[in-house]
Amino acid sequence: MNRIAVPGNGPQPTPAEYLARAVAIATDNVRNAGGPFGAIVVTADGQVFEGVNRVTADLDPSAHAEVTAIRNACQGLGTFDLRGAVLYTSCEPCPMCLATSLWARIDRVYFAADRDDAADAGFDDAVFYRYFEGDAEDRAIMPVAQEVLPPAQRIAPFTEWSTTATRIDY
Repeated sequence: MNRIAVPGNGPQPTPAEYLARAVAIATDNVRNAGGPFGAIVVTADGQVFEGVNRVTADLDPSAHAEVTAIRNACQGLGTFDLRGAVLYTSCEPCPMCLATSLWARIDRVYFAADRDDAADAGFDDAVFYRYFEGDAEDRAIMPVAQEVLPPAQRIAPFTEWSTTATRIDY
């Protein structure tokens, strides 16, 4: 589960110390067939969960370090809501990782290297940032369009959701 212990009564690590740990696990991950990214989720009560990039090792394009750390924290805590938690990551989160952090309700994100440092190493996510920040021509790499369906069919999953008493809101 990649959970590390932090003493409850001792001095808590600083953001710089957590970032140094994220950089160290990222560096070590490269030696273990993974990408050069590491992340740590620290919960409000001080529990610590790590994650590393396993995109190529696991053949999973969503297995970024931040997503992996968030998954580990959620599984370890038995919740999808990480309010009060802080994410420390070796590099500026890409749009997917940032969105995952938002969905997990992470309170704050600290990062070490930035997107330009990643681009210099061959990880140029600029096209993805432009996709979300730009205009229609920036989104030409993957067109997204709504297909017209009858309204009742289009919203059937939401209708079912709203009438299901056992649903778990999120």
